[in-house]
Amino acid sequence: MLRADHASRRGPCSIYLTNRLIKDIGDRNSTVRIATMKRKILGMSAVALLVLMSMTALAATGRYDQQIQQAVSMKVHDAKQLQNVQSSVEDGIVTLTGTVSLYQDKLDAAKKVKKLANVAGVRNKIVVAGETVSDAQLQQKLAKKLAYDRVGYRDNAFNNLTLAVKDGSVTVGGETVNYTARDSALATVQRMPGVKDVVNEVKVLPTSIFDDQLRIRTARAIYRDSVLGRYATDPVDPIRIVVDNGHVTLYGTVQSQMDKTIAGMRANGVFGAFSVENKLAVN
Repeated sequence: MLRADHASRRGPCSIYLTNRLIKDIGDRNSTVRIATMKRKILGMSAVALLVLMSMTALAATGRYDQQIQQAVSMKVHDAKQLQNVQSSVEDGIVTLTGTVSLYQDKLDAAKKVKKLANVAGVRNKIVVAGETVSDAQLQQKLAKKLAYDRVGYRDNAFNNLTLAVKDGSVTVGGETVNYTARDSALATVQRMPGVKDVVNEVKVLPTSIFDDQLRIRTARAIYRDSVLGRYATDPVDPIRIVVDNGHVTLYGTVQSQMDKTIAGMRANGVFGAFSVENKLAVN
């Protein structure tokens, strides 16, 4: 009797607690479901907003297509070398087609268009259709041009450029002391008749007072030598001294194996050089 009575006294309380617990769990589940639904709605809203913004941006860009087309036509027709160039515009993107005589003309066409108002981008599909020159002839002409490119400048002996020509496409490599020397070399190549494309692989050496001083010391050691002094009087074909983070490399062409050996010895005797590599060719 006591157990029954005790159970009866606790029964309503247990039922209440159980119901409260079930209600709390249900409330939490509802809260989770509501939060999940809110996240989904927010995600869908964000996607819709992005789509709307993209469509608005495209519409705003496309709104200027006719204006851009007129500006491009005027700009192109004003340049004599671009008379055979055509253009089309879609959503602010200008596509250039047609032909030019020089590779530099192709670059100039894109530069002119990029400066126009509301232009979002340029696709340069212009073909260089100038005179046809064999790869061997083109490489020979370019090598001569580049040899004279920096004559008279202090950095002439400290730059070394390489050329590779394949089907009119010219790859320019090597090292230059500064961007001025690199850009000058590229401009020379881009203006050469017969060049269809230009690939820039020139490394501009890091700015370093230590390297600059090492260049000067190495040049003095080589050109003040009684045997090697004659190379200093030939600015077109000097012994080229490339210094990169304290490492010296000699390039160019000398007249004998003895000259190459002496140049290497003089460079190795310069204070401050971490290493010296002698890549001089013997003519």
